Amino acid sequence: MYITSAAGIISLLDEDMPELKVFALRKLDLIVDEFWMEISEAIEKIEILHEDKDFSQQNLAALVASKVYYHLGSFEDSLTYALGAGELFDVNSHSEYVDTIIAKCIDHYTQLRNAKMEDVENKKNITIDPRLEAIVNRMFQRCLDDGQSRQALGLALETRRMDIFRRSIVESEDIGGMLNYAFQVAMSLIQNRGFRNEVLRALVELYRNLSVPDYVNMCQCLIFLDESQSVAEVLDKLSKGSEQNALMAYQIAFDLYESATQQFLGRVLQALKATAPIPSATEKTSKTHTEPREEEASTTEASQSTAAPERTLSSLTEEEKAHQERIEKLSTILSGEVSIDHHLQFLIRSNHADMLILKNTKEAIRVSICHTATVIANGYMHSGTTSDQFLRDNLEWLARATNWAKMTATASLGVIHRGHENEALALMQSYLPKETGPTSGFSEGGGLYALGLIHANHGAGITDYLLGQLKDAQNEMVRHGGCLGLGLAAMGSHRADVYEQLKFNLYQDDAVTGEAAGIAMGMVMLGSKAGDVIHDMVAYAHETQHEKILRGLAVGIALTMFGRLEEADGLIHTLCIDKDPILRRSGMYTLAMAYCGTGNNQAIRTLLHVAVSDVNDDVRRAAVTGIGFLLFRTPEQCPSVVSLLAESYNPHVRYGAAMALGIACAGTGLKEALALLDPMTNDPVNFVRQGALIASAMILIQQTEVTCPKVKEIRTLYSKVIVDKHEDVMAKFGAILAQGIIDAGGRNVTVSLQSRTGHTNMLAVVGMLAFTQYWYWFPLAHCLALAFTPTCLITLNAQLKMPKMDFRCNAKPSTFAYPAPLEEKKREDREKVATAVLSIARTKRKDSDKKDTKMEVDEEKEEKKVEKKEEKDEKKKKEDDKKEPEPNFEILNNPARAMKQQLKVLSIVDGSPYIPLKDVSIGGIVMVRHVREGTQEELVEPVAAFGPKSEDEKEPEPPEPFEYSDDY
Repeated sequence: MYITSAAGIISLLDEDMPELKVFALRKLDLIVDEFWMEISEAIEKIEILHEDKDFSQQNLAALVASKVYYHLGSFEDSLTYALGAGELFDVNSHSEYVDTIIAKCIDHYTQLRNAKMEDVENKKNITIDPRLEAIVNRMFQRCLDDGQSRQALGLALETRRMDIFRRSIVESEDIGGMLNYAFQVAMSLIQNRGFRNEVLRALVELYRNLSVPDYVNMCQCLIFLDESQSVAEVLDKLSKGSEQNALMAYQIAFDLYESATQQFLGRVLQALKATAPIPSATEKTSKTHTEPREEEASTTEASQSTAAPERTLSSLTEEEKAHQERIEKLSTILSGEVSIDHHLQFLIRSNHADMLILKNTKEAIRVSICHTATVIANGYMHSGTTSDQFLRDNLEWLARATNWAKMTATASLGVIHRGHENEALALMQSYLPKETGPTSGFSEGGGLYALGLIHANHGAGITDYLLGQLKDAQNEMVRHGGCLGLGLAAMGSHRADVYEQLKFNLYQDDAVTGEAAGIAMGMVMLGSKAGDVIHDMVAYAHETQHEKILRGLAVGIALTMFGRLEEADGLIHTLCIDKDPILRRSGMYTLAMAYCGTGNNQAIRTLLHVAVSDVNDDVRRAAVTGIGFLLFRTPEQCPSVVSLLAESYNPHVRYGAAMALGIACAGTGLKEALALLDPMTNDPVNFVRQGALIASAMILIQQTEVTCPKVKEIRTLYSKVIVDKHEDVMAKFGAILAQGIIDAGGRNVTVSLQSRTGHTNMLAVVGMLAFTQYWYWFPLAHCLALAFTPTCLITLNAQLKMPKMDFRCNAKPSTFAYPAPLEEKKREDREKVATAVLSIARTKRKDSDKKDTKMEVDEEKEEKKVEKKEEKDEKKKKEDDKKEPEPNFEILNNPARAMKQQLKVLSIVDGSPYIPLKDVSIGGIVMVRHVREGTQEELVEPVAAFGPKSEDEKEPEPPEPFEYSDDY
């Protein structure tokens, strides 16, 4: 029956019989969506029924009232009555009303839960309605019953319900997948440090309680929790187990080295050594690591003093010998020696740098700034390859570098030999400070800076040498290079003696030394959040009159707050309201470092506000650049955030937008980012063009014409800008650096601010921030090399050697091939131009020339040229016809160059005698187990490093025997 009015049903609410009122409410519940306007006039009657304790259907009255208020748009009242409806409010019903109220319910519940967790003081005053919690619980149950585990997990994290968080993982069908999803969500979306740690601890327990514990991911969580002792316990437990367990321990150690800080690794190493049967035997393997924290050191000393006399290797049982050997191997891995050596081997072996690009650039430039740029670009191109061939071939050209350019040129050797630590002092010997003899200071300063670049973030073995050189330095150039080198080598070590020496150099009030000391202090105390350190730096920044020192401290202060999230908010606020623009710029850097890679909305909002409101151009530029550091985990978001800034009237903001795109979208080849950079490459302001060219190289590094067709056009643009005589020097500088970046590391590295395991790559972020300071000081451009990550897949056996094995790449070889090398243009012999003949002379000679005929030789030459051209065309056509169709796969050898997109289609060939301990599609160093017993393992032969080796050069052969005669 069709009803046109609800008046009749509403009138039943005035009846005395409760049965009629219940009947009326049931009918109103069915028609409320159509007649809510009429029913709203009787809402008071419905509310009275809900509040009447003698009325049996209070819940029904509340449900009807809730629906009426929903239609009236009063969602708070609607939610209140929905809670009063109890079980009658069906969360499983799929209607707009239910969905809206559930959303409001969850939002309100989330707000209350977060307030209760964060506001400790008023915790007791915040109460949560049990009816509200009951609805949320039913919602969770619905998700779990429907198999929507990810939705339940997301809601659990939003509402901070750890019980539901665990249930959503344990009760799901794919526990492994859910654990990985939970880890990703925890690291990318949870901004509160305390709650994130609580989630990570829950994940550690879940990983531990699996039928086969996932120690790899467990240790990744423990890195974030800074629980070095727990990591050491896991490694010790695995090293005492089977051979497969030992391989797993090695794999975890490699992942630890890639993800953790020097200080954390040092503490793991210290704890691990104590578990070895003979602890002192591991000393030689771990000599290149950081000092333990004071309290740990004292504990260790105390335990050693009370320990029994140490045993010898011969007194150990077979089981203990195996354990000792495994601990020693773990020590070499955790100290970074194995990773660095194998990456160095890979870069030397796979070097595909094109010397002709550098040669063409060298011949095209005429300005000293471009000379410096070419030296820096050569460093990028050969980063980690140890190939200084270009410099040795052009010594006369290189000698043009004077003063600070000389320091930059010397320091570039540090980029080229990056990771070549064993020979570092021998290689740099001629450039290091000497006790006697005259010195210019520039090359010595460059030599110390180069040592820092070679040992960056792995410098315990060289730190004391650099510290000694800095103490003995006689001039500002050596002190400048020494400070930078020491900062890089002792990065993140928090060593008090190093910090005090750098502070001493800062307090000398020398502008050149002070700038380097300010940056280095931040590097050493990286992420420490040490109050006394920050106080020293900020106080001196207010005192000094030198802008250079202020610039150095601006970066140093930011580095001390690396990764500290909300703990840095107080300092950021103080810096942002300072009247000195350099300290306000430091506030922008500090914000970028503290929230690095988090994509925090509030942080981005602050940066955007400063980018359009600050009166200083440098501060605005730094603010926009900082957006890149925040968004590198979600590069696809960056173009939309900076798109309007890229069109700003202010050139500094446009430059900042270009750099933000380069940093956030590095190595992605993102089309949207390139579309924003395209107009900036033709910008009327020269430094904007410079920034756009550098940023485009960062985005297009390791992109091929198949993966990103734009790359060919951009490479041509670099060459065009460099050779164009009318182009500005600043744009040329950018184009030369861009050429080096796009072909960095012999075309075998990418720019990546996060590790393969999803951790923020601390070294890369520090290097990138220091690189952005090239705007003020060219030598800092070398620091970009710290962000270069080898794109390789290296498999190692139980002896940590590279076995010979093959990988199958299920893509056409051209998809991920190296760019074709440039071809040197051959000089064509110029044809003789016919002599011009005047018309008067032609008329006079007309009669005498009538009898002359054309020379047959000329005709023959013309005919020969045509024939040769036809032959060439025919030959080319035949070659094209002969070309076989390209195969759909490619076989790669260990160690293999494997780009990020390529890893998805990479696998070990069928029938291989090796089984990997983790998925090879992650890349990096992967441990493999030899399963074909009785067969001999074939190993990859190591290759020698490049560089001058006078003792290896072949001597000329002696002349053949002859008899000397005086007769002439």
